Amino acid sequence: MFITFEGGEGSGKSTVIREIARRIEERGREVVLTREPGGTPISEEIRNVILDKRNTDMDPRTEALLYAASRRQHVVQKIIPALKEGKVVISDRYLDSSLAYQGNARGLGMASVFNMNLFATEGLEPDLTLFFDLEPETGIERIEANPDREVNRLDLEKLSFHRKVREGFEKLLKENPHRMVRIDASRHLDEVIEDVWGHVEKRLNWR
Repeated sequence: MFITFEGGEGSGKSTVIREIARRIEERGREVVLTREPGGTPISEEIRNVILDKRNTDMDPRTEALLYAASRRQHVVQKIIPALKEGKVVISDRYLDSSLAYQGNARGLGMASVFNMNLFATEGLEPDLTLFFDLEPETGIERIEANPDREVNRLDLEKLSFHRKVREGFEKLLKENPHRMVRIDASRHLDEVIEDVWGHVEKRLNWR
């Protein structure tokens, strides 16, 4: 089972991911937690280049290609081996982020970015994608209020950019109803966790 968590900046995915992983493990399933960009040593090095606040001159296509390269290494070195071993893989971001951020917000075109990543992933699609939906203004406020959170290059983008990211995710939600569900991330943490857990239980045939 391959589960991905998606959403804009500051949507609160990380805390929920840890709790969901804990509950799955309580049911006796082994869980692999990972993230994008990153997840493997090589992918993490690429992540550092992508998100470095000094790299403000990065071309949008360069950015998209780096994400795809990081994803390729992640897929072949970590995700696929874990799935073959029967583990549940939970990733904080995957291909949908590239489509929303680089495809829609950067204006590269979602189809173009998808085709680029089709080569990188060989068509590997999540079984379940949880889209944490939140007003961009609220997400930015959460980031600014959390001194422990890593502030990266994408966090520094204008509000208009983050609105386009959300717009991209909305498009993906409509195009992928078989695997993608909306989670209202503006609610209390406990409510969000229970909502997510309900979808995970259903997909794992536990309810």
